Amino acid sequence: MKPNDVVSREAWLAARRELLAAEKQLTHQREAVAVARRKLPWVKVEKEYVFDGPDGEVTLADLFAGRDQLIVYHFMFGPDWEEGCPSCSFWADQYQGSVVHLAARDTTLVAISRGPLEALQAYRKRMGWDFTWVSSANNTFNFDFAVSFPEERREGDAPNYNFGTVHFGMEEAPGLSVFARGDDGAVYHTYSTYARGLDPFNGAYQMLDVVPKGRDEDDLPYSMAWVRRHDSYE
Repeated sequence: MKPNDVVSREAWLAARRELLAAEKQLTHQREAVAVARRKLPWVKVEKEYVFDGPDGEVTLADLFAGRDQLIVYHFMFGPDWEEGCPSCSFWADQYQGSVVHLAARDTTLVAISRGPLEALQAYRKRMGWDFTWVSSANNTFNFDFAVSFPEERREGDAPNYNFGTVHFGMEEAPGLSVFARGDDGAVYHTYSTYARGLDPFNGAYQMLDVVPKGRDEDDLPYSMAWVRRHDSYE
């Protein structure tokens, strides 16, 4: 690897302090955005979504598992797919160790996909995950939260993804949505994020951002062409 400019420790420390100022500014901005995010208005979920779970049918309210906050990862796994999306699998690897910590802060994390439950459970076992994963094959949840698209919405270039800002031409897309249980017992949608908004939820990417090569994706046919399922790297 060809080094950057090689300098004395004193010169490096001066450059690092300059970068530290920029990092602190970014931290303050990120905290301000987090406050604004938590102040977003809520939308009451009127539909009674019923999912196929490992222990039978469950509603969206059931997925809270007795807690007040629910994070749903919209995992790309279509109805006739044999495997989950490699990129979504990359993200899901980061979630495995988080479930117990989230639960300690009144939050449940689940994955939801349109694939049949049997396929989801088989893939979950293969990947060694133990977070809850349910199927929305028999409801409109994925379509309502703009992570699955019927053929007519995939045609052309009309914006259909990321709050109607870009066009997504595939059947399934990634995303993350947050729900809360109100004092009235109702379920409310409080937040969703898609596309690059998912970056902060991938710890491996955050680590790559601090090494000299960074994500090292500039010369690839597309940014995540290097990603494999964790049992498929050579």
